[in-house]
Amino acid sequence: MKKETVLAVDVGGTKVLIGEVDKEGNVLSQNKFKSDISSQEAALNQIIDAIIDYFSKNIIGDIKAIAVDIVGRVNSDKGIWYEIDPTEKNEINVSKELKKRFNLPCFVINDLAAATEAENLLGIGNVTKNFIYLSVGTGIAGRMVVNGKMVLGEDYDSGEFGHMVVDSESKVKCICGRYGCVEPLASGLGMSNQAHELKKFNDTQLEVLPNHRVGAKELFEAYDQNDPLAVAVVNQSLEATSNMVMNLVRIINPKAVRFGGGVTTGGWYVDHLQKLLDLQTMRFVKYGVKNTELDPNLIALQGCALFAFSKIV
Repeated sequence: MKKETVLAVDVGGTKVLIGEVDKEGNVLSQNKFKSDISSQEAALNQIIDAIIDYFSKNIIGDIKAIAVDIVGRVNSDKGIWYEIDPTEKNEINVSKELKKRFNLPCFVINDLAAATEAENLLGIGNVTKNFIYLSVGTGIAGRMVVNGKMVLGEDYDSGEFGHMVVDSESKVKCICGRYGCVEPLASGLGMSNQAHELKKFNDTQLEVLPNHRVGAKELFEAYDQNDPLAVAVVNQSLEATSNMVMNLVRIINPKAVRFGGGVTTGGWYVDHLQKLLDLQTMRFVKYGVKNTELDPNLIALQGCALFAFSKIV
């Protein structure tokens, strides 16, 4: 007898990952494609194409449902994708569209909510039911889990921690319209943009060319060599992120903070963050501020599949 699985589709800013996941969260297969989120319609068509391709050659288990996690604001109760961001809005009932197309139950969830679901069921959630999951990648966002329940918000717009102001005197404008938000100062894209901006005032051995994104790994390696530009950019990022973490800790009194996302991969960033976290502020965070122990490349895929299993059981 074949194992019951969910066909999960993880749609991120740069890639689409599709694969079957079992009830224990084991990823049994995976295929990866470059993503197209230039519009919601383009993304939906790519999801459909990926599923068709998967069904044509890769089925392993007894697929009971389709699960999709996706960037932007998602009504995970009704399967409606409202928007990629406030400037790209076109309400689509993804669940209904995929169910009609593939004749399987379909469940849809935000990508950060999916990662937090996996953290809750497979990670730190097995130790404490009060924690924060944060992703620092191209952008910054996350979710809070309080007494075992994820906080989604009335309009499914909670967890946009990247738009928390952490420097009221900053002249750096965020896409949300405010100045001094953590995302444009601390995210992967934010650090790259700041490298271009602060190059005017700092010497550097880094290659900072027009239309060239300066990677976090490049910045960290240069920081370790005391490169003046890297030190300025990374210290600004770390200070912004530490203020965000401490603000959140004061708001919800979690027992743990767990990080994911490309910027934190390898542990360098979170290791350097520690010394900026005030011990008095952090005194109740019993299980510390650490990287997730789950695979950062698979965490959202696992979470959206487990979310689907919770709905079909």
